[in-house]
Amino acid sequence: MRNFLGTLIGAAIDRRDGDSGIKGALLGSLAEGAIKKAGPLALTFAVGWGAFRLVRRGMGVTRREPGRA
Repeated sequence: MRNFLGTLIGAAIDRRDGDSGIKGALLGSLAEGAIKKAGPLALTFAVGWGAFRLVRRGMGVTRREPGRA
């Protein structure tokens, strides 16, 4: 029941190709699990990037100087 929505979406996509929908249901279930794992990681990255930009802006660094790596 946990991956029910992903299973239904995957099956519907696979049926459009004329298949039975079993393979699509499995792929949809796996995709939903991957999205659930990647969501918090993407949110953490976005918050970290925003904090980094605020710190750089607070220090007065707006862009890289030429010749510096």
